[in-house]
Amino acid sequence: MKFVVSAAFQPLDQLVPLAQSAEEAGYEAISFSDHVVYPETLDTPYPYTPDGSRRYDDTSEFPDPWVAVGALASATRRLRFTNNVFVLPMRNPFLAAKAIGTAAILSRDRVTLTIGVGWSRIEFELLGQSFRDRGRRTDEMIEVMRKLWTGDWVEHHGRFYDFDRLRMSPAPNRRIPVWVGGISDAALRRAARNDGWISDLQPAAEILESVQKIRSWRQQAGATGAFDVMASASDVHDLDGFRRLEAAGVTHVLTMPWAYHHGLTDDLAKKRDGLRRFADEIVQKV
Repeated sequence: MKFVVSAAFQPLDQLVPLAQSAEEAGYEAISFSDHVVYPETLDTPYPYTPDGSRRYDDTSEFPDPWVAVGALASATRRLRFTNNVFVLPMRNPFLAAKAIGTAAILSRDRVTLTIGVGWSRIEFELLGQSFRDRGRRTDEMIEVMRKLWTGDWVEHHGRFYDFDRLRMSPAPNRRIPVWVGGISDAALRRAARNDGWISDLQPAAEILESVQKIRSWRQQAGATGAFDVMASASDVHDLDGFRRLEAAGVTHVLTMPWAYHHGLTDDLAKKRDGLRRFADEIVQKV
């Protein structure tokens, strides 16, 4: 099992020291959340809380993840970079493929793309993308980006995207893994067709139930090869709990490790101390 530091809502001036501390302490990766703007009023409810209210407020910082990866890649050597999650269908697939591919190259193949289909209709409209068909477009966007990332001459003639032969350069040196976030059956099926799944912040039993669904769908489809699961279990806090998750198929844990010792502090020194202490107590023993 590997551990991923969630950089959600963290101040930009703390990202480099947090990434460096995470690398020194043996964490696998650091992860970035994604929103472009904060609408004052929502037209669609936030899907991950009982009352539809957001887990963050208008002061929460959401840096562009690919700019952040570029900066942090130059300040680290081993640490990987991922998302929780990148809202792919809000973007144009060519611009997304260019940004993600460039980040993968500059980080020396340390990018795992973790995507979701999004929930905020307002953001889609502001970025000029259709909200209604976002799931189906996501599937085709992944197909398009996979072609573009080969660096070869490619063409595509699909339902949403249609183009004749072209190339995108530079191309990533290695295949970029694609993980999928979401808790609906549609999201779990999409994850099963790709390389991994990320849970929401939810009880372990719910996470493992989803893992079993994904396994079943992969088996039905004849899918082979490694499949990763990045989990945020709200009721797992000790070494035995993490070991049970690992035994059930969880490969990565997404966490804010300083919260175990200092709560959701804004103090950088306490965050770095919490990173090291959690690594000593959990990361190095799993």
